[in-house]
Order: sequence, then structure tokens, then C-alpha cells
Amino acid sequence: MTVPATASPLSLLVCDDEAPALARLRDLLSDIAPELPNEIVAEADNGLRALAAVEGRRVDVALVDIRMPKMDGIELARHLSRLEHPPAVIFVTAYDAYAVQAFELNAIDYLVKPVRAWRLLEALRKVRRKRVPPGLLAQLPQAARSHLSCHERGRLLLIAVADIIYLRADLKYVTARTRDREFLLDESLTHLEQEFGTQFIRLHRSVLAARNALAGFEKGSDGDDADAQWQAILRDVPDRLPVSRRQWSLLKSFARQLSS
Repeated sequence: MTVPATASPLSLLVCDDEAPALARLRDLLSDIAPELPNEIVAEADNGLRALAAVEGRRVDVALVDIRMPKMDGIELARHLSRLEHPPAVIFVTAYDAYAVQAFELNAIDYLVKPVRAWRLLEALRKVRRKRVPPGLLAQLPQAARSHLSCHERGRLLLIAVADIIYLRADLKYVTARTRDREFLLDESLTHLEQEFGTQFIRLHRSVLAARNALAGFEKGSDGDDADAQWQAILRDVPDRLPVSRRQWSLLKSFARQLSS
């Protein structure tokens, strides 16, 4: 069925690190435009550039490659889902039919390379009928993210995990501290520990520190916390972090490594 000419075109983000794949999607979208009006409003070759490209734009659909450098398609989709008006996400993948089954989750569709025009049209028609339910992306298999995101003054900001010195819980927010500034995250410290346990170490019930940011430990207490008899010294910022009695017993061997 051809969409009436009066229907507003779907606005699209197309993201793929392979130039031929981008060109093919561009051609296919042009071919199916008489049946389903569409307009590419942003293109990118990785997730970081894709997020920058859609800033300030309203996008209906993101056609996203899964394997990309710097930020893969699954992580990109997770950040896109936090936008004020999140686009529907259609994954583009070179996985074989068995691997692709992992991504067959109702409203989230996938296209297998080389993409066919009829399949692209079918996927976009699904978007016309149904949006991506919140939380569905969480069901996808995921590696640890390379970036965290937060909302600030109406913008979605990205914080490279490698730049985070520590994460500290305070009421319902978690503060992520980098060398330059702090960011407020709407995330659980427990969840962050589970995701980034190889990069961060727990010092206290409310604090995770980047392992490579720790310079040593010293006796002392965080005046507001009677349970903290030790403090962690950091390499790039003057802040001191509390170490609880319970965690100190687990951190002693790590402290010896730092001092040796």
C-alpha cells in the first residue's frame, strides 16, 4: 500500500561505519520514498558522531549498524532512548540468521546486510504502526558502555567512562567526577558497579573509584561518616574519598600493590 503524498515523511538518522553500506541505505530510501515518504536528516559513521548529529533535531527512526568503532550500535541505541523524543531503532547487522534471533524483539527490527528494499520498507512500516516500548533495549546482550549520559540544560551530555575518576551516590543521583568537572547521573551505583566492575573498585557503600585513579590511602575519617577510618588519595583531583571499615579489609591487598 502506497502512503498518501500528504503523509509527513519519516525523519531518519543513518549510522554505519562503512561508506558503501551508507550509500546503499541512501539509495534504497530514495527508491522506497514513493511508497513511504522519508528524509535523511543526519548521517554518521559511529555512535558518538550520531549523537552529535541529532542534537537539536527530532528524529523518527534511527537505522543503526551494530558493530562500529568508538561506540557500537547497541550502546548508541541506549543513549538515543534517553532523548526527550527517542527515535525507533532499527538495527543493521551482518550477523547470520541464528545470531540475529537475539535481536528479534517485537518493535525493534533488524536488517541483514546486504539490505533489501522490500525488507527496509517492511521495517519502516512497522515504525509507522508502533514505537519502541521503554526498557526493551535492556533485553539486548550488552557489553559495558564506553560512555555514560546525562541531561543538562536540555542537552544530552556524554561522559567517557575512561575519564571518570570516581562515582559517588547522593540521594537519588550519582555524581560522576572527571578531572574537569562533575556530572549528575540518573543511574544506580549498584548497577554501575555490576557493569564496570573491572574498571572501578568499591571504597564505600556510596563510592566507586577508578582503579587507575587511586594513588594511595591514608588514615583519617570523613567527618560525616564514623564508619570511614581511611581515605583514598586520588591522582588528578584533590578530593579525598571515604573508605569504609568493611571495604578496607578487602582493599588491603590492593593498597599494598599501590605502595610497592
